[in-house]
Amino acid sequence: MSKEEIYQALCDAVVNLKIKESAPLAQKALDEGLDPVETINEGLVKGMTIVGDKFAAHQMFLPQVLVASKVLYAGLDILIPAIPAGALDNAKKAGASVVEGDVHDIGKNIVKTMLTAGGFIVTDFGKDTPPKTIVDGVKNEGLDILCLSTLMTPTMDAMKATIDLLKETGLKGNCTVTIGGPPTSPEFAKSIGADHRDNNAQDCVAWLKG
Repeated sequence: MSKEEIYQALCDAVVNLKIKESAPLAQKALDEGLDPVETINEGLVKGMTIVGDKFAAHQMFLPQVLVASKVLYAGLDILIPAIPAGALDNAKKAGASVVEGDVHDIGKNIVKTMLTAGGFIVTDFGKDTPPKTIVDGVKNEGLDILCLSTLMTPTMDAMKATIDLLKETGLKGNCTVTIGGPPTSPEFAKSIGADHRDNNAQDCVAWLKG
């Protein structure tokens, strides 16, 4: 296979949800001496971008996106360890978390996947995560971006508490915060000091890269 054929095959594996093909193709790219970062961007990321566009256009649905993310990570697990030291030094670092009190993490997982596909280095803080845990993570990881989500109205207060703690610790000035989830709104984001309210994962990544 040529370089272009390997890239296209990786892209197609993501779009067509072929999880068993991703890792072998990624390994083949390395065996052929292809650059791992280029392979990620020209293969896996292109595929995940197509999936994200189809999801936004209601041509693909949540279960398919979750499978596509597994295909993506199967390839990334092979390619990321092969990236030369220093190649990702300029990549922005992002964190994704479901706030305290909420255990619904599908939206957060999609955001994490799309951020990774967009070239961000992502720390996953999980679900039902207390503000202090998130803020400690922002500090310890030196994050540039924090993406918070919730599915429930009662836990929206935890978003405010997290941003308030970021401000108290002096971290907010260096960390862009986006929020998402059905009960949130642009007005709510502004009221708690968030920088953006994401309509969906694609919107989140597009805004951060804009």
